[in-house]
Amino acid sequence: MCFFALGTALYALVPLTGRAGSVALFVGCFCIILSMYGGGFATIPAYLADVFGTKYVSAVHGRLLTAWSAAGVLGPVLVNYIRQFQIDHGIPKNQAYNITMYIMAVLLVIAFFANLAVKPVADRYHERAMTVGGPGDRRVTV
Repeated sequence: MCFFALGTALYALVPLTGRAGSVALFVGCFCIILSMYGGGFATIPAYLADVFGTKYVSAVHGRLLTAWSAAGVLGPVLVNYIRQFQIDHGIPKNQAYNITMYIMAVLLVIAFFANLAVKPVADRYHERAMTVGGPGDRRVTV
């Protein structure tokens, strides 16, 4: 939740810092944004374990990394397309990324509410531990 809320505020703030001419605030915003990606990457396995259970972390994490890498390829393509579209329509080059920053802020708002919609798997769907072995055998719980 903090990632999405803070990210929305920072992405929306970036064009304003550029217009104000505050290089320090501009760089500070991007430093925090970049650090949040590393923090998100580090906390995803624990989050997935809380939501889906430890048994399924690797499968869900693999799917998440596939989506993340697809976004890593398609995202810059989309950003460059929007930038070029802006320049072709008369927007000064120093303002060509403003719309992109606002789009990113809107996507983070959508992600915020999508994250609210995710609920842990109901207990009735959890697998139960079962005991293997017969009388006199050493019992093993799996």
